[in-house]
Amino acid sequence: MRHAYRRGVASTLALLLMTFAEVTAAADYELLAEEVAEGVWVVPGTTEGFSRDNGGHMLNTGFVVTDEGAVIVDPGPTLRYGEQLRALAESKAGGAIARVYLTHHHPDHALGALAFGDVPVHALPATIAVLERDGHKLLDNFYRLLGDWMRGTRVHLPTQSAEPGQVDIGGRRLQVLALSGHSGAGADLAILDVDSRVLFAGDIVFNARAPATADADIGRWLTSLEAVAALAPEQIVPGHGPLAAGLDALKATRDWLDWLDNTMRDGASRGRSMGEMLNAPIPKRFASWGQARRELQRSVNHLYSSYSTAALDWN
Repeated sequence: MRHAYRRGVASTLALLLMTFAEVTAAADYELLAEEVAEGVWVVPGTTEGFSRDNGGHMLNTGFVVTDEGAVIVDPGPTLRYGEQLRALAESKAGGAIARVYLTHHHPDHALGALAFGDVPVHALPATIAVLERDGHKLLDNFYRLLGDWMRGTRVHLPTQSAEPGQVDIGGRRLQVLALSGHSGAGADLAILDVDSRVLFAGDIVFNARAPATADADIGRWLTSLEAVAALAPEQIVPGHGPLAAGLDALKATRDWLDWLDNTMRDGASRGRSMGEMLNAPIPKRFASWGQARRELQRSVNHLYSSYSTAALDWN
């Protein structure tokens, strides 16, 4: 009996060790950086949704190498992601990190900031305010969604208020843009590397993936897209989806938002129910986009009631 008990304990310990090894291996994001212009690096994500398979790595992050170190644009969804992004950026920038920018408060973009606790983290005032107010809710939600990927992750509030305009860092000129629409009024930041004309657009631009609109003001968003277009970037790094030359991704984002706005406005004017709108047909031009049906349904759940209320006023 004693030997059988010992064998059972040994088997259980071996199983636990194997499970721990699998979890540890799964926590490796295997980040890769692509140099899209001299000193400008992008770490591409996917067009998927959040899952325990991808650990929340379905966004694009990146960094610009300067003489003072790397400037990080979005530290990612978890402490582990932030640590691995930091190591990758340091390997390209001689071991130094100059500063971090958060494009907005959404947890896939912001929660990796804890890995940069010794570095200035910049964000727009509205972004800082939302993280102060709701950061714990965003954190709890991501722990439920991502499980062990989130181990050790805590909300790390930005330490600096980002000022719109041009900033010179280590011989590199960056233009900081304060935009609106995706995540709230005045809460969307974008970074243009002036010399290469590469724009880190945050979630103001999506590519081959349906835009997320849970916090959106579509009118403000469309105005922000016009402001971005006026800059004439040569390449756009969207928040989600592949890098795009010129304004192609911006135009696609605008096309979806125009269609979404018109579809909900028309449905409300015709008295369509929310159930009908959840199953509205999606145009063929968007059929190959990641998360198209899911994002339409999220948009209806979050926004359609306001269209229905407005339709009563129209009538």
